[in-house]
Amino acid sequence: MGGRCQTHTCILTGGGPPVIDQPLPPRPYAIAHRGASAYAPDNTLAAFRKAAELGADMWEVDIRMTADGAVVAFHDPVLGDGRAVANVTLAELRKAQPDCPLLTDVLALAAESGAGIYADIKDINASLSTLDWLKTHKIDLAILGAFDTDVTDLLRHAGCPYPIAALVPLGADPHGHAPCADVIHLCWERMERPQDTLIESFFRRAFADGQRVVLWHEEDPVRMAAIRTRPVTGICSDMPELVNPFRPPATWPVEVVCHRGANKIAPENTLPAVECALAAGFSHAEVDLHLTTDGEIVVIHDPTLDRTTSGTGPVPAMTLAELRALDAGGWFDPFFAGTRIPTLQEVLAVALKHDGQLYLELKSAPPAPVWDQVTEAGLQERVFFWSFNRNFLRNLRSLAPTARIMARRQDYPDLQAAIDDYGADLIEFLPGDDPLEVATLRGGRMRSMVAYMEKTPDIFDRIIAMRPDMVNLDDPFAFRRHLAACDVS
Repeated sequence: MGGRCQTHTCILTGGGPPVIDQPLPPRPYAIAHRGASAYAPDNTLAAFRKAAELGADMWEVDIRMTADGAVVAFHDPVLGDGRAVANVTLAELRKAQPDCPLLTDVLALAAESGAGIYADIKDINASLSTLDWLKTHKIDLAILGAFDTDVTDLLRHAGCPYPIAALVPLGADPHGHAPCADVIHLCWERMERPQDTLIESFFRRAFADGQRVVLWHEEDPVRMAAIRTRPVTGICSDMPELVNPFRPPATWPVEVVCHRGANKIAPENTLPAVECALAAGFSHAEVDLHLTTDGEIVVIHDPTLDRTTSGTGPVPAMTLAELRALDAGGWFDPFFAGTRIPTLQEVLAVALKHDGQLYLELKSAPPAPVWDQVTEAGLQERVFFWSFNRNFLRNLRSLAPTARIMARRQDYPDLQAAIDDYGADLIEFLPGDDPLEVATLRGGRMRSMVAYMEKTPDIFDRIIAMRPDMVNLDDPFAFRRHLAACDVS
C-alpha cells in the first residue's frame, strides 16, 4: 500500500497492488498549486478548470472540514473575519466565500478532466473522508500529503492505497521529518536558490529509503529550468504551464504564435496573457501597439477603449497616465480586475524573462519608436512585424533593413507579389490557401505561417498536413492537445 516505513514501496496510482521501486514519470508531473492560481482564485473550480486547460497532470487541493462535516477545498485555517473554518457550517463558509467548492465537486471535475489529485490535508478530521472520496470518484493518480505528521501516520495506519507525502517546511531535515512517507515534498520556495539543494547525495538517500521527491511551487522560469531536469516526481506551480513547456514534434519543429497572448486564460494584450503564452513554451506572443498622445507605446488591440477597459474613447487621444488609471482586466474576469494596459517596454521585458519572441502588430504606433525600443532591448532577431498600414511596413523596411516583416498572402494577387512588396521575410497563409504555395517556401529564407482563430479539429489536421514553419492561433492550448494526440511523422 501507499504508506511505507523502511520499505522501498512508492506506488503512483491507487487501487492496485503495491509496486516496488516505481520508476519516475518520463517528465515531472505538473501539479497545479491550488489550481492554476495565477489565473483564478485559488482552490476554486475556476482555478481547477484553468489547470486542466493548461495541461496540468495533477491539481494540488487544500482540504479542510467544516463544523457540519463538509469536506471543502480551502487553504487558510480562518476566514477573513477570524472565524475558524472548522467552527463554521458549510452554509456559513459559503456566505463568506461563495466560490468555495466541496471536495467531491473538485474530484468530479478531475475525473471528467483526467487529472490527478495532490491532496494537501490541512485538517486531520478530513483525512479519512478525503481517502474515501478519492476512491468513490475512482481517481487513479493521487498523492495524499500534509505538514502534520499525525495526518500521514493516520493515513498509513488506515491502509491508504495512494502514496503519502510529507510536506517538509524550510529548516526541517527532509529525511527525518517523516521517514515513513512515500514522498518527500520540499516546501522551500522561499529560499533564494532552493535548486542548489537538489544535489546527488540528497536523491541517493531518498531513493535508498524508497522515497520519491515532489518540489515546492515555482513560478520563476530560471529556477524552473534548473529543477525540471532533476529526478523528481512532480513540481508544483501557480503557473502549471511552466513545468513542462511545449516542445514541437521532432519531425515538425513548428513555432506557435499566441494571438494577443494566451487570451483564453488571461485578458488579451495584458502582461498575464503574454507571460502565460511564453511560460507555456510557445515561441511567440502577438500583441497590438498604439501610440498615446504623449508619445508612449501601449499594448491594446482596439482603437477605442470601450471593449477591453473601463474607459471610453480613442486610445491615441489619451496619455499614458490616463490609460494606466483604467482597468484592463475586469471585463474578462473579476480575478483580473485592476490589471493595467501594458507598455511595449513591459512586454519586451517579459519576452526577455522567458527567452521568448514577439509578433508586433503596428496599429497607430509608427515604426520608428517601436524599432528603437526593440533595438534597445536587443530583441531585433526575436521580433517580427506587421500592420494593416503598408506605409508603416515600407517605412520600417527603409529605416531597418534587417527587420523581420510579415506579409499576408490574402492581400496580394499571387505569392510573388506578397514577397516583393516590401521584402517580406514571412508569409501568412490561411488554412484554405494552396498548400503547394506553403511547400514552395519550405527550407528557404522565406518562412511560412498559417493563421487560424478557431479550434475545429479538422482544420487543425489540415494545418498539420500543410506543415508551415509557424502557426498563429487564438487557442494554442487546444492545438497543443490536438497535436499531442496526432501521429506527426
